[in-house]
Amino acid sequence: MKEYNLSEFVKEERKKNALTQEDLSRMTGVGLRFIRDLEQGKSTLRLDKVNQVLQAFGSEMIPRPVGKK
Repeated sequence: MKEYNLSEFVKEERKKNALTQEDLSRMTGVGLRFIRDLEQGKSTLRLDKVNQVLQAFGSEMIPRPVGKK
């Protein structure tokens, strides 16, 4: 299984599902600016909104010990 960073994962899943950023914004209830910031790898994002977007792809953020894959 390929390991992604968050921005790569969201962008790839969005494209696999033939969604525009606008589509994903409407579908998840978060702003278009948030989707753009998320896909550009902005370092400060609200975790609740990140999980709102990830739920659209059947995923969620979970803790992982530092340095382990």
